[in-house]
Amino acid sequence: MTVYLDHAATSPMPPSVRAAFADALAVVGNPSSIHSAGQGARAVLDDARARIAATLGVDAVELTLTGGGTEAVNTGVKGLYWRRQRDGARPVILMTAAEHHATLDAVDWLVAHATAELVTIPVDPAGRMRITALEESLVAHGDRVALVTMLAANNEVGTLQPVADAARLAAARGVPLHVDAIAAYGQVPLAPLPAGVSALSISAHKVGGPVGVGALVIRRGVDVEPLLHGGGQQRGRAGTMDAAGAVAFAIAAEEAHASLAERAAHKASLRDRLAAGIRSRVPEAVLSGALAEGALEEALPGTVHLRVPGAEGDSLLFLLDQAGFAVSTGSACQAGVPEPSHVLLAMGVSASDARGALRMTLGPETTADDIDALVAALPAAVERALAAGLAARTPRLGR
Repeated sequence: MTVYLDHAATSPMPPSVRAAFADALAVVGNPSSIHSAGQGARAVLDDARARIAATLGVDAVELTLTGGGTEAVNTGVKGLYWRRQRDGARPVILMTAAEHHATLDAVDWLVAHATAELVTIPVDPAGRMRITALEESLVAHGDRVALVTMLAANNEVGTLQPVADAARLAAARGVPLHVDAIAAYGQVPLAPLPAGVSALSISAHKVGGPVGVGALVIRRGVDVEPLLHGGGQQRGRAGTMDAAGAVAFAIAAEEAHASLAERAAHKASLRDRLAAGIRSRVPEAVLSGALAEGALEEALPGTVHLRVPGAEGDSLLFLLDQAGFAVSTGSACQAGVPEPSHVLLAMGVSASDARGALRMTLGPETTADDIDALVAALPAAVERALAAGLAARTPRLGR
């Protein structure tokens, strides 16, 4: 039986969530219809929205349901950018190079198609945004800044980000801040949101909800231009709302937050057990992020990220998969060509060392036996991956 250690990619749906989801699928009616069936669906959806919002300490009217985390991020980034152009040209977007690709690609699109200008804020060796650099950029670019966008926690290496500090700086300059909290939601407390956070993205399937359901918090007094047009059913979004998906999201969110401290303590204990085992049994491996610094309070409780210089992360993944462990590299592989993690590159890791990345993310059902079994399997996998070495890199044609 496979030991599942890739919760940051998607987390299994608990039986209680599956049951609530199935029951909600039986509700007939478009939530925007005015007949009784439609209003019954609307009541179910509004209740779910309020319950999700409560986990973040915001009002239900501030929470817009989306078709997943990627849509939430794109609406937050593009919607804020477009809205800011109404009052004059503000082309500058401030972000780090260590963001999730949902943000990176959205900003790249704005640069290519909407006259945006990207100013990259550096990160430190643990992957934290350098807050002094953000402050300097806010001052240097002044009224030309459209928005700041950042992670709440890095989705690869697990380092928590200085959101409160960034929110304070952005608010002082009147600049909206979008926070991608998808990796942090349900893992660490987020409520109350700092006053300077204008928009915040979350996703259901990272906390045991269904895939294809997310949400964007749009604070009172903040406007975004919608990505989708055709009805205006919600603030910043058109389209028929998914009542059943919202119900399942609400149940998963409530269960995660009802035992947030206990879950975090459980995962942190196993995270530290795994990190100690890696240090002891696999001396070739180098831990990443705040965990490597020993700054445990600045690390997600369930994330362990390592790299093995001289090995290919994909080799490690496949070898561990054969041994019965589902893990992740945390890096992209496009057209069969192994690519180093952009997060590690932003942290100053060399391209060759970054190719040996491996990410293990724990869940509430992960056990000490699971961790011990993984630690026992790692040395052989690392030895074989090192023997295989780095894959040959085929030059790409065109861009």
